[in-house]
Amino acid sequence: MSGKTLRFIALLCGALLLGGCASNSPSPDPSPDPSPSPNQITVASPDPVLTEPSPEEAPSPLPDVPYVIDEGPTEAMIAESRLAEGNKVRLAEKLKKAQAGGDFTVAYIGGSITQGSSAGPETCYSALVTDWFETTFPNAAVQYVNAGIGATGSYIGVHRADGDVLAKNPDIVFVEFSVNDTTENTERNINSYDSLLRKLWLSPSAPALVAVATTQESGNSFQAQHAEIAAAYDLPFVSYRNAILYVIDKGYIVWDDISDDDIHPNVTGHKVLSELIISYLEGVNAELDAISGEESDFSVPHTDDKYQNARLIRLGDESVTSLGMFEENTTNFGNFAGTWRATVEGEVSGLVFEVEAKNIAVFFGKLTKDGGLFEVIIDGEQTAIVDTSFPGGWGNYVEVTEVASYEEPGAHTVEIRPVVPEDGAAARLYISSLAVS
Repeated sequence: MSGKTLRFIALLCGALLLGGCASNSPSPDPSPDPSPSPNQITVASPDPVLTEPSPEEAPSPLPDVPYVIDEGPTEAMIAESRLAEGNKVRLAEKLKKAQAGGDFTVAYIGGSITQGSSAGPETCYSALVTDWFETTFPNAAVQYVNAGIGATGSYIGVHRADGDVLAKNPDIVFVEFSVNDTTENTERNINSYDSLLRKLWLSPSAPALVAVATTQESGNSFQAQHAEIAAAYDLPFVSYRNAILYVIDKGYIVWDDISDDDIHPNVTGHKVLSELIISYLEGVNAELDAISGEESDFSVPHTDDKYQNARLIRLGDESVTSLGMFEENTTNFGNFAGTWRATVEGEVSGLVFEVEAKNIAVFFGKLTKDGGLFEVIIDGEQTAIVDTSFPGGWGNYVEVTEVASYEEPGAHTVEIRPVVPEDGAAARLYISSLAVS
């Protein structure tokens, strides 16, 4: 069975459970101005920073050629997408590996855009970019890992990275969370995105990383905060946001040409996104012999690397010491494998964990119908009461709440105890996992 056939079967299953992206609060639109390192190859392009360069620094203007979607991105559009050329040393080494043949794994982690919402399994950007790897490196046995899950940001991403990405030993990982990370939790998302990049980069398979930014129709995106972190490590950064808003502002296309709602690229939008990424990859692939030197330096964290040891405790983990009134449910919920499930009525008893952690969070199901309350009790003290109801919402999905953060790691007993509804009506709870770091 071919790689494309396997990919289609796997993604077709995932497509049935696609969720939406989380909404985003307005955020500023800066783009870092990373200076090229001595070992990187740069492409002459206009600086995407919104401030005007001084006359002596201003690049030669590219021709303003009207953009026609069917003809592919223009030079100016590609230049707009190059938020950062980045250090290409590790990426070049990985492309040389693909060129030599053998097993080669390409992974993508992000929200519903990466998952393929509004496009489908065969026409989403991740599938199209993987097609490029298969075509460009015919001697490589390309394995495709799509770790996109709708309505998840980098905080959830850093906790699930071990099982969903790193367990597959990736050679290259594309990271996309810019419309799911929001300014509602700015500090948390900055910390988690930094820790995610570090967790991926420093993992045993030593994957190359390419950061990707998308956008809402309004321009809202966490691109600015992500770009600052990526620039600290001199990583490549491809901005669909800048490129697509540039040609819309020019009047060459309208938003509805590339999206059927206010967030998700449609089939056409995914094609454009893939073309921008492929353009960058082709540029690196054309210069492999000229790229050498030291790779990106991750020796100093951009933040305090708060979530460096992030992991999920799921069904069957020995940290679970009591199920209480919960039962194990192996059915997927919100594209997460298995939950602890309870119907809340009568006498209650809690789900109990014994953990070693500095930070503790709960992944739980948000429900459009009959969602209940639960309290989180850590070492005998209540730390949170969580409402899982989502009446009138777009669908059930997995949400996360951080319930404790300590100065130092330590042993803790965590109990998730259902709360009986005041009206006596039955309610439901789904606990996806306990997140610790």
